Amino acid sequence: MTPIAGPIELKPKRFGDARGWFTESWNRETFKRGTGFDRAFVQDNFAHSARRGTLRGLHFQVPPSAQGKLIQVVRGSVFDVIVDLRRDSATFGRHHAATLTAEGGEQLWVPEGFAHGYCTLEDDTLVFYKVTVFYDPTADRGLAFDDPALGIDWPVPAAELTLSDRDRQHPKLADLAPIDWTPRG
Repeated sequence: MTPIAGPIELKPKRFGDARGWFTESWNRETFKRGTGFDRAFVQDNFAHSARRGTLRGLHFQVPPSAQGKLIQVVRGSVFDVIVDLRRDSATFGRHHAATLTAEGGEQLWVPEGFAHGYCTLEDDTLVFYKVTVFYDPTADRGLAFDDPALGIDWPVPAAELTLSDRDRQHPKLADLAPIDWTPRG
């Protein structure tokens, strides 16, 4: 669980022996039992980051293309951050951070209504994530990773971060237009 209602940290069981280990990274019934959500994932994504200190985010899609994401690291490690964008939530504007590692196999379920991003903690990091809605460039948005109002203590100094030009231009939380996260349909 996380201190913010909705997101959930998960740790799938690993079964090991002299050869290594085996795990089910996602099983619909296990996910439903562990989270209470019964979601269909429609797209799988991989993101490779060559260098430690690569920051991707904070990203989200607005309704009706809002995405839920199941994040895991398959090589390396990340400092993973979510920000609650649900204005009617008691935790609006608060963030939660978790370290996800390939070695530990941790996962983070990020439901609709949250901005998401991460900073790589190692070179050659590979992140895998499943999403509930296809990528929609017309719904694609971002939030400033360095907004002081969020209070995110990134593990790599800002001067050493590698970001896309786009991720350097996102608005601060106070400048985001209100978003209606009410599920439709």
